[in-house]
Amino acid sequence: MARSYNKLWKLMIDKKMNKTQLRTTAKISSNAMAKLGRDESVPIETLEKICEVLRCDIGDIMEFLPEREELRK
Repeated sequence: MARSYNKLWKLMIDKKMNKTQLRTTAKISSNAMAKLGRDESVPIETLEKICEVLRCDIGDIMEFLPEREELRK
């Protein structure tokens, strides 16, 4: 299964937060932010930090996609 963080980017827009603000507030690395931007796997601890800052659940920032949807990107 593939993953998508599109929900994260939409939530950040709603909360008027940019990537730099999220990275510094959640204390995550720039490498982790780059992986999120490429829909790559990141440690669950990173996702927990993001959820804490955004006051949301993990399902609010990511979703799993069937493989065939990944091919349509």
